[in-house]
Amino acid sequence: SLHGVLVTGLIVANHMPIPLAVLIVLALGALIGVVNGLIVTKLKVNSVIATLGVGTVLVGLSFAYSAGVPIVSGVPEAFLQLALGRWLFGIPNPIIFMALVFGGLWLLVERTAIGQEIQAVGGNPAAARLAGINVDRIKILGFVLSGMCAALTGTLLAARLGSGTTNAADSYLLTAFAAVFLGSATLRDGEFHILGTFIGALIIVLGFNGLNIFGAPTFSQFVFQGAILIVAVGLASLGRSLAES
Repeated sequence: SLHGVLVTGLIVANHMPIPLAVLIVLALGALIGVVNGLIVTKLKVNSVIATLGVGTVLVGLSFAYSAGVPIVSGVPEAFLQLALGRWLFGIPNPIIFMALVFGGLWLLVERTAIGQEIQAVGGNPAAARLAGINVDRIKILGFVLSGMCAALTGTLLAARLGSGTTNAADSYLLTAFAAVFLGSATLRDGEFHILGTFIGALIIVLGFNGLNIFGAPTFSQFVFQGAILIVAVGLASLGRSLAES
């Protein structure tokens, strides 16, 4: 939400070129990732608590920047085309961005030396440290990548909505958790991985779209979201138990 508010503000209020505004927002996402990573690695704060705490601070900064008022007027059509356009073979732009991010992260994690270090730290930080891996550096890198992905997503969400809104992404938090845990229950027995997360997100999106197509009442979407999160975490835990037995 903060990134969406900031990118629209830079474009509308500061008359900044769209590419420059997007780059600044991506850099901010990386910086926020560094802050998260330092809190987790140096202050030894639990990663979930650190992320939620920093996220709440960012909500406050977003309200301070926009005064809680959506930035709507003056958003250029070129910015909206980031999410609504079809620049390549008639494929919607968000799908292209998704494929680029998904492919890039998959190559990084699965086909590079630093990707092997990321997997080692994710699997067993103590063993990774004994193997000579700089665990803190890898954790910070993970937060930086996550922050940049959040920045890109916030930018595309603002382009899709045509405005920068302080609470635009509030409903995505538990959905993101559910997608990751659901994905970890596929293919690798409870391990988190890129392809599984994509599959989890796809399942959830199909579920929500299915409810909309069949005209299900609004409350059913919240029931589905909560239930899928519980099921996803349960399946992930079961997968890890089976893999260890």
